[in-house]
Amino acid sequence: MCAAPAKTRKVIGLGFLPEEARHGFLIDIPKGSGGSDNIIITEYRGSDLDGLGAREVDAPTPKDPSLRVIINRTRWLALAPDFWEEANRRLRANGLPAAKFQKNPAKPVPVHPSLGKELCVLCWAVEDAPPDDIPNALRNWEALAPEERWWLYTMTVATTGQAMQKGLGWRKALRAAIADNPFVKGEGLSPKARRELLGHSQLTLAL
Repeated sequence: MCAAPAKTRKVIGLGFLPEEARHGFLIDIPKGSGGSDNIIITEYRGSDLDGLGAREVDAPTPKDPSLRVIINRTRWLALAPDFWEEANRRLRANGLPAAKFQKNPAKPVPVHPSLGKELCVLCWAVEDAPPDDIPNALRNWEALAPEERWWLYTMTVATTGQAMQKGLGWRKALRAAIADNPFVKGEGLSPKARRELLGHSQLTLAL
């Protein structure tokens, strides 16, 4: 049976397809503007996806295994607009609607699983880094092909993927590789060449 055309597919949040998804992420942004307020990102599968983003979601406890990221608003606002721009470019390339970035969305924002993985990698790299290091981290993160970001997520989540496991194992390595590692323009392969080497920069739509 042929898949429905993209224009008829229901999409909510940032590329999340509720009628097709078996996996997804949720960004919960508290009201207000305090720089120390925490944004949380959680990961859901199976029946836990029912109504994701369309209902009030109880805040997970600190040791909840679904809780992937806790990051303060100052760091979030330093990285989120650039992440949203990259995500929207990829969504448009797949015939899906872009989503406007909002500082204070009315409800938690569901996120396509591939994009959610990439967002976690970026957040993990800067969760304890000085805010001044975030522009460098963004450049290093943008230089990675999506497939590389997915691999980094898989390796990290297998051992230190719970939000409270900061500074351990792969989480520590991500900061060193992405936030602390200086970005030197012109060195190595360009992002375009890296994508061509690993495949097209597209979403994995087998949800």
